[in-house]
Amino acid sequence: MTPINDRHRRKDLSLPGVWFVLGAAVCSFALPAQSAQPPQTTAPEHFLFVWTGDRALKGNDFLAVIDADPASASYGRVVTALATDQQTVRVHHTEYSMPAGGMLFANDHDVGRTFIFDVRDPLHPKIHASFTDMAGYMHPHSYLRLPNGNVLATFQHTHHGGGESMGKSGGLVEIDDQGQVIRSASSADPAFAGALLMPYSLVVIPKIDRVVSTNSSMHDDDLFSGVTYQVWRLSDLKLLRTAYFDVGENRYAHVSPEEPRLGPDGSVFVQTLGCGIERITAIDEPEPRSKLVYTFPGNWCGVPTIVGHYLIQSVPAIHGFMVLDIADGAKPKEVSRLELSDVYHPHWTGWDPKTERLVVTSGHTPEDRLYLLKLDQATGALSVDDAFRDSDGKAGFSFAEREWPHGWKGVGAPHGAVFSR
Repeated sequence: MTPINDRHRRKDLSLPGVWFVLGAAVCSFALPAQSAQPPQTTAPEHFLFVWTGDRALKGNDFLAVIDADPASASYGRVVTALATDQQTVRVHHTEYSMPAGGMLFANDHDVGRTFIFDVRDPLHPKIHASFTDMAGYMHPHSYLRLPNGNVLATFQHTHHGGGESMGKSGGLVEIDDQGQVIRSASSADPAFAGALLMPYSLVVIPKIDRVVSTNSSMHDDDLFSGVTYQVWRLSDLKLLRTAYFDVGENRYAHVSPEEPRLGPDGSVFVQTLGCGIERITAIDEPEPRSKLVYTFPGNWCGVPTIVGHYLIQSVPAIHGFMVLDIADGAKPKEVSRLELSDVYHPHWTGWDPKTERLVVTSGHTPEDRLYLLKLDQATGALSVDDAFRDSDGKAGFSFAEREWPHGWKGVGAPHGAVFSR
């Protein structure tokens, strides 16, 4: 089994004959001074759910619930946690935002198991259901909600015969909140018979009856093989097109496409592990087009978030985050960056429209904390919410060794994080 978060622990990626040049100077921002506390209520009314594993891979995956109410006296403290019966292998993705129905999907990727949590009562979360393989597919990765409230999930692999045989293609599966299959479709494309077509993540665009998915592997052996995206018809999950991403000047920034996000202009922006941003246009036409429109320094760029006309990207090479103005989608421009330390290794980002804060997680080392960031939506500037503090009095939330509310003592490894509605 691959150790937890191994996909995001390496310091460098390389391809034969490819060299990377990072900017010689990186602007650094110190954490802001402690700000005045807002008026405080007696009990939290807003929460952050953080999908967490045992860093030592001995304990079980669990859902930590943190007070995310800026007006609460316990803002930034863990209030409860729910243990699963799954020993940690690689705790991984949750949904990107809280669904209206309060049933939250989260997976331990390497064991191919998904939990559906009932978090309608945040102080008393429950395990509603769990599942593994579905409709002949295995190892689900990402989950997006459809207009009907069901989840459309990417599954990386198709079963080929018995056992755990893994193919180079997978599929999309629509699943209801009971964990039951509604429909499914294969990512295999005869025109791309030799290509890696393992669905990684997706974006749903009901307005034009389309879904866009990316193909990228969670396995190191296939890490450099993902270079395609696929366009589907949402109404019947018919695969309409498989296409290659645009190759940029460094011949690398298009590699391992991961997270697609719908931009304000209707185009789709895709982050890659090679730290590129690809922009897909003409999605509802017979010949969609992609263009590499921006390249960040380094590699291993993680989960992005779009807020208005800003794209916020986690960039390990600068130990923090960069913000692009994508008002002109063809020509994104950097407007700000925020470094959290000299060693911080950011990965996940997620926006909370209720409090207008961004959650960021790492899980790279026990010292990497979870932070809430504020985004100035007039300028794109990021800053740390210094009022969000753990019980140790420091900004951010610590996953270092502690006694957790569900009775376990150990070091947590966070990944997906989602705010309550």
